Amino acid sequence: MRKSLLALAAIATVATLSMGTAQAESASYVIEPTHTFATFEISHFGASVNRGRFDKKEGSVQIDRVAKTGKVDITIDMTSINTGTAAFDKHLQSPDLFDAAAHPTAKFVGDKFTFNGDKVTEVAGTLTLLGKTNPVVLKANQFACYMSPMIKREVCGGDFEATIDRTQWGMNYGVVWGFPKNVRLVVQVEAIKQ
Repeated sequence: MRKSLLALAAIATVATLSMGTAQAESASYVIEPTHTFATFEISHFGASVNRGRFDKKEGSVQIDRVAKTGKVDITIDMTSINTGTAAFDKHLQSPDLFDAAAHPTAKFVGDKFTFNGDKVTEVAGTLTLLGKTNPVVLKANQFACYMSPMIKREVCGGDFEATIDRTQWGMNYGVVWGFPKNVRLVVQVEAIKQ
């Protein structure tokens, strides 16, 4: 009987320590803006590809690599569009497309993380754009966490992509002329452990 009680106590101790370890794996990160960008690509009459990126963004990430859970919340300043051509940037910000005056931000919130080992392989969530919210799944081309030699803190990040139908958000400009509905999103993100 005494041996059984000791065995139960040992199992309870191991279980308690294991739970403490799992809880200790949950970590919060803040988006590092110089390594985080949201870029879009859309075909232009099948001849070339128009590309642009948003330079201003902020957000946070929570990851628990033991529990295989997480949450990401990224807000993008739609007035920060940068294609390298001022006239094109102005048109993209107009009511024809992103309508940045009426909708100055876009937001991605992802709360369904898929892992392979301790690496994130995809994040499912919602994208709010032009006042409408629809589901989006960002698939990881790569993901890693590392100890930054410059800031002496852990950084986690990856390169993600998704293809969306822009008309789901009411962005219909040019569809009747043959501009495609599908837009490729590429999101590169790095975040610093707090």
